[in-house]
Amino acid sequence: MTTVNQTAPSPAADAPAEALVSAPADAPAVLAGISGMLRTMLDEYGLDDIEVTMETRFTEDLELESIDLVTLAGSLEARYGRQVNFAEFVAGLELDEIIDLTVGQLVEYVVRCLRATRER
Repeated sequence: MTTVNQTAPSPAADAPAEALVSAPADAPAVLAGISGMLRTMLDEYGLDDIEVTMETRFTEDLELESIDLVTLAGSLEARYGRQVNFAEFVAGLELDEIIDLTVGQLVEYVVRCLRATRER
């Protein structure tokens, strides 16, 4: 599959810290946000008919490559701020866990990060 190599827009970089902390920290809202990011990436491949759910796997179902995950990491930081560190999240996983990574696992990680930021 051809990879997308684009720089994600960074509206969060200019957003006040309180706006980032007030981002919805519930799974449905985060899933919707991540699904939107993935749809933008998939549209470039002409794959706009793929349903993204909590069980969707990045590698097997979406056929994303490592460079696509780098793009996704940039989109996550742009939307949620630096408290959502995708590289740190993936660094804590084994290779087979990375290969089988689901959207739901990422959603749960983002929710944890957002809630932890609020509790500070």
